[in-house]
Amino acid sequence: MAGTVREAVAVFHDWSSLEAAVDELREAGFPKDAISLLAGKETVEKKLGHVYERVEELEDDPRAPRTAFVSAKQIGAREDMVISSLTILPTLLAAGVVVASAGAVAAAIAGTAVVGATLGTILARWMDKRHADWLQEQLDRGGILLWVRTPDEEAERKAIRILTDHAAHDVHIHEIPAPS
Repeated sequence: MAGTVREAVAVFHDWSSLEAAVDELREAGFPKDAISLLAGKETVEKKLGHVYERVEELEDDPRAPRTAFVSAKQIGAREDMVISSLTILPTLLAAGVVVASAGAVAAAIAGTAVVGATLGTILARWMDKRHADWLQEQLDRGGILLWVRTPDEEAERKAIRILTDHAAHDVHIHEIPAPS
């Protein structure tokens, strides 16, 4: 059918199985942009204009908003980067701006490093909580919904095998209109 996209669809009941499946999909040659998850509840309800009870209601809905898969490792790396930048940047700024005695510079550097580290820690915890809340809302509605674009029958077979091997349920192929 012209103007359509075929995808493998699966629902996972835990993050570690999902992450292992995505790792294997990537190793099998599926590009990052071919793998997506259901967006957060508020985004879904805003876009679709209605409340949904179970993720299964949205498996084959081409209008369901999606988000990119981000692994736990990537989340940790982002948090480390945020903490580092909020610790190092103020320190560098203080060192460049304060042109006073060595004692004043040292005090300014120490103070800004502490403030930056504190802000970084708070922001990292907020990022962790946000991810945990998203994950829990998905699980509360029946699982974590994953889509994998499959360009041909061989890719479909590969995706189905990988998803099934990682304990996904409701694994199937669907065809939806291509995004415009």
